[in-house]
Amino acid sequence: AAATTDGDRKPMSPLRHALDPALLAALGTAIGNDTGAPAKVDAVSEIGGGSISRALLVESGGNRYFVKVNDITLTAMFAAEADGLSALAACPALRVPRVVGHGASGRYAFLVLEHMQLQTLHERAHGIAAGQALAALHRIRGSQYGWQRDNFIGSTPQYNAEHRAWPFFFARRRLLPQLELAKRSVQRSRLISDGERLAETLAALFVDHQPAPSLLHGDLWHGNAALDESGKLTLFDPAVYFGDREADLAMTELFGGFPDSFYAAYRETWPLADGFAQRKTLYNLYHVLNHLNLFGSGYLHQAERMVAYLLAQIRG
Repeated sequence: AAATTDGDRKPMSPLRHALDPALLAALGTAIGNDTGAPAKVDAVSEIGGGSISRALLVESGGNRYFVKVNDITLTAMFAAEADGLSALAACPALRVPRVVGHGASGRYAFLVLEHMQLQTLHERAHGIAAGQALAALHRIRGSQYGWQRDNFIGSTPQYNAEHRAWPFFFARRRLLPQLELAKRSVQRSRLISDGERLAETLAALFVDHQPAPSLLHGDLWHGNAALDESGKLTLFDPAVYFGDREADLAMTELFGGFPDSFYAAYRETWPLADGFAQRKTLYNLYHVLNHLNLFGSGYLHQAERMVAYLLAQIRG
């Protein structure tokens, strides 16, 4: 996921390339619309760490803002991110960066967010509070699986047309679109044929598990979670939808970074059903496939092993 409001944990440097004057004016307009007074950009610094968007610290009128900039073709990505942040903000147990504004100017799309002082989530006490807060988010329910609009997982489109059956939704809206993208680079791999067979037989993994549609962050690796100055769990870079809460928990384990106390507190607050270890592989397969499509064949063998394991579980 792209770098976001955790700018204080990443080095800042002078701009390598000057911003387009029209873009600077558009950022000032967005800030002014939010504050209710005319505004202009006083200073801009580069923030390292973004793999998708250019990340900036912008100062205006004595205030600081976190700004993402990308190509105008990704305007919808920032609009979807703003929508997702607004959805997460409905959970009082969490904090999310406030959306100041978003839009496009010339060749550029932009998103302006509240700048926050954040710290990493590593101490035991912080993990306990964070686990409880995530459980509170997942208590927010939907009537179906999916979301009111499509959004993005990284820069990959994520399709969210709603459906009442979770296996159908996950197969058709998650696995099959990623496999279709993967055909472009791994046409002769068994991943495609085996992955499509998995999608068609996915309901077999859910005979005894019928999760309620919980509000999910959707891209919950450790780089998209932190603590604010009061120790409150803060989430950003969402790919929200209503789905199985286990999908969020599974991704927290994919790249590590969450303390053991986080998982213990979540399970104490809301125990998980039997079979999570198996379903965790399925939910993380989606993200591994996305990494394959975004970053290349280094993820191919991992994806193949995950598909083979899941097919063996179905046959067994």
